[in-house]
Amino acid sequence: MPTLAPQHSYHARDTLQAHSSRTTLAFSTCHSLSGNTIPLILSPPLSTKFRPLVPPPTKLNRCAFTFSICPSMASLQFTPLTLLLFFLSLISSSHSLTCSSQSLSSNKLYQHCADLSTLNSYLHWTYTASNKTLSVAFLAPPASSDGWVAWAINPTSTGMSGCQALIAFKDTNGSMVVNTYNISSYSSILEGKLSIDVYDKSAEYSGGLMQIYATVGVPDTAVASGTVNHVWQVGSAVNDGHPAKHAFQPANLNAKSTMDLQSGGTSTAAGGSGVDERTRKKNIHGVLNAVSWGILFPIGIIIARYIRTFKSADPAWFYLHVSCQMSAYAIGVAGWATGLKLGSQSKGVVYSGHRNIGMALFCLATIQIFALFLRPKKDHKFRFYWNIYHHSIGYAIVILGITNVFKGLNILDPAKKWKSAYIIILIVLGCISVLLEAITWTVVLRRKSNKSTKPFALSNQH
Repeated sequence: MPTLAPQHSYHARDTLQAHSSRTTLAFSTCHSLSGNTIPLILSPPLSTKFRPLVPPPTKLNRCAFTFSICPSMASLQFTPLTLLLFFLSLISSSHSLTCSSQSLSSNKLYQHCADLSTLNSYLHWTYTASNKTLSVAFLAPPASSDGWVAWAINPTSTGMSGCQALIAFKDTNGSMVVNTYNISSYSSILEGKLSIDVYDKSAEYSGGLMQIYATVGVPDTAVASGTVNHVWQVGSAVNDGHPAKHAFQPANLNAKSTMDLQSGGTSTAAGGSGVDERTRKKNIHGVLNAVSWGILFPIGIIIARYIRTFKSADPAWFYLHVSCQMSAYAIGVAGWATGLKLGSQSKGVVYSGHRNIGMALFCLATIQIFALFLRPKKDHKFRFYWNIYHHSIGYAIVILGITNVFKGLNILDPAKKWKSAYIIILIVLGCISVLLEAITWTVVLRRKSNKSTKPFALSNQH
């Protein structure tokens, strides 16, 4: 039976060599979430414990243990059951990360904590009613090692617009910084003074988590209601000291909650586990406009430009063209209306380019529809000018429509497969256009050739 010298300290990464040349016990790396001792179950029972040598930071990735054995009980017997129970205890410890098990910097203590619903984030806080302040510690892993994390109070609503935010990231010298951002618009996130007071803000990075520490003043409206709307977020990059746009996946869009100042409870907005109502409206808006301006209108132009060349397709091509464009207009108006509704519900959130192109598209398409009722007959002297007007506006709608679809995709930032699918559709339509262009030019040139040879053939007959 192997024996170990008493009162020795070993590191968990080292191999613990027993006095027997044939028995070796290797400890794997471990996670220690608190300073409590972790009993080692042995057979026969010994007064053996594992204790971290140093106070562990939050989410410790590697730890060292003191391994002490009473001299009177220096005999160990390792069995498969012993080792299994030991490693199971380590595994269960490593998977039990909660806010209550975290050790914060400088041993700071808070009255309440919460495991936030998304983005693997945690919040600790203490509300002091006497001076209406909220001391917080926010912990989250950034989307990448060079990313950023943010925590904010929203005095006016439950979303990101209007947030009084603290954003932490690594400076160019590698140190952590935390800055304040008054987010009045998604398109313009600039550092600036908040509408609430901020005291003692600082940031740290440890164990893969960025940590924000601050004390903030609570708005009077929140004090009166006893609740605070707070929002948190993570991003993947910082460009020249400015946080880059975060992802728009459900986990990011649902990173918001309400904090009860008295009880310490938090409640997540409805639909926190999936796509919320606002995101669903954005998706509907995007689909309607992509189908109308980005697909149906180009198809209608392809029909008018190429199918009309074949005499056998007349007048079927005209009715197909009108049906396609009228359907595109109806769907486009529905998409335009949902965009107006979303804009009215998003105070301070303005996508100027996307909105202006959308307004221009609606106006041009409406004028184009009226062209159907103002169309002169083929032999009318104004038909030439009508054709110029009708064709110019049609091509302008297609160019602006496709451009705005891509702008919308960049704003909504859906899964890459949706943008790829739309690009594939455009490529297919482009290839069809090139093929039909070659075919129609061939048909037209043959017709011209036949017309030019007919008089010569007739003269030979006489």
